[in-house]
Amino acid sequence: MSVAENTSSPLVDSLSVGENQSVETAPPRRPTSALIREIVETLLLTFFIFWIVNGLVGRYRIDGNSMNPTLINGEYLIISNFAYQLDAPERGDIIVFRHPRSELNLIKRVIGLPGDTIEMQNGILTVNGVQVDEPYIQAAPTYSSSWVVPEGQYFVLGDNRNNSSDSHAWGFLPQDHILGKALLVYWPPSEWTKIPHHDFPSG
Repeated sequence: MSVAENTSSPLVDSLSVGENQSVETAPPRRPTSALIREIVETLLLTFFIFWIVNGLVGRYRIDGNSMNPTLINGEYLIISNFAYQLDAPERGDIIVFRHPRSELNLIKRVIGLPGDTIEMQNGILTVNGVQVDEPYIQAAPTYSSSWVVPEGQYFVLGDNRNNSSDSHAWGFLPQDHILGKALLVYWPPSEWTKIPHHDFPSG
């Protein structure tokens, strides 16, 4: 809040003391009730903006190594809570979700959409019969299997394939468990970066 400063008129010359001079009166003080109302309105506006921002984005800390080397233990992320209100998740998106079998929140990469056929053989991933190049993984997976993703569900894997609790271990992810899409790493500042999206070949 700015404060108006009252300044006195300049000193007059001794020859002009006999002239009439106008005197400026100080502006009336604002009532205490008006000041309190202004403070309350400012606080309400601040809380409203805070509520809106927190409704649009979420902040999460990476706990563990299942998304190495893309995301590192201890990093802090911002996710979009509304991204999937507008569009469905895509293959290659990195998402935060509620674990289907516990209260944990996890972060993984979307590999399969509803109706997709996923196959992992000899360390190579194929989606609907098309081989997927995965430059983001820590190492080729040592497990092999195949899955058909049911409607309304997704298949997700950690980038650290051999050290990740994900769909290859506990099954498919229901769509209503998805919390949002990971957007950027904001802490530590030296690691600030937009989280890259990897496009999968169409198939």
